[in-house]
Amino acid sequence: MKVLVTGGAGYIGSITAKALEEAGHVPVVLDSLLTGPHVFVRDRIFYEGDIADRALVTRIVEEHPDLEATIHMAARIVVPESVAQPYEYYRDNVAKSLELFDQLEQLGKPRVLFSSSASLYAVPHGTDDFEVTEAAPLAPGSPYARTKLMMEQVLEDMAAATDLRAIILRYFNPIGSDPDLESGIYAKEPSHVLGQLVMAARGQKDAFTITGTDNPTRDGTGIRDYVHVWDLARAHVRAVEKFDEVLAAVGEPSVVINIGTGAGVTVRELVAAFEKVFGREVPTREAPSRPGDVPGAFANVDRAHELLGWHHELSIEDAIASALAWGEKRQEILGYE
Repeated sequence: MKVLVTGGAGYIGSITAKALEEAGHVPVVLDSLLTGPHVFVRDRIFYEGDIADRALVTRIVEEHPDLEATIHMAARIVVPESVAQPYEYYRDNVAKSLELFDQLEQLGKPRVLFSSSASLYAVPHGTDDFEVTEAAPLAPGSPYARTKLMMEQVLEDMAAATDLRAIILRYFNPIGSDPDLESGIYAKEPSHVLGQLVMAARGQKDAFTITGTDNPTRDGTGIRDYVHVWDLARAHVRAVEKFDEVLAAVGEPSVVINIGTGAGVTVRELVAAFEKVFGREVPTREAPSRPGDVPGAFANVDRAHELLGWHHELSIEDAIASALAWGEKRQEILGYE
């Protein structure tokens, strides 16, 4: 099977392209290289350009008429940046995706697998149960998250009105690296929690900051569902392989599926797991919650089990070990620490 991967030079996109290859499929990468490094493309079929460039999308389909699906990952993804630059986020994530979807549908390439986000979910209130199903209330808290919700709604509406068909994967918290350490987090200073832990462990920061210790969780720190990025990549492979079967099973032209481990891990528990893998303590400090911080949630993954036959296989310790190994390798590949 040949699959178009937009954003295929990025962190999750490049690892998903590799998972497709390992399953015997051929990824075709479309990426503007706005953020993703060219080195992550490796020797894959590659088109540098914009997802809203209809002529380019047409040329890709003409040159690869056997494309069977599109995995749409290309997006701006930094929450604080989305607050400061909402125009750029709505333009790139929403307006440009509209052009892509319409062009794919017109070209007779209607299967779209969309990268969405668990940041859409409302914070569970008045409960100590932070598990969320796909039917849980939504309350996206940033322009970034709102662009993801808008794209879900766009896909649902277009699928109802046209031949377009959509599987929407709501990611929880991807961590870790490619198993062969060919790609991983590429930001010079990763904003996410595991990247910050790796920096503190390697002495690139003086301490790891635990923000928020008064959450209504079992130890007061935020709770998340950390899924190994390789498991997440495998979920995409399973979804494109079973695309028509999944939609037939639900009897709808689109469906939303959570992708996580189905277990919540607090920040203190993550630090403890990290120290166990790392072999020594990491200096930490505590700070109040930041504006927009939420206690968190974890995925109910029953639908992923039932529709995709997908289960996570790698542990949080596996992900931590791969992130640490990538921290040692990334300078060799990217040219910077």
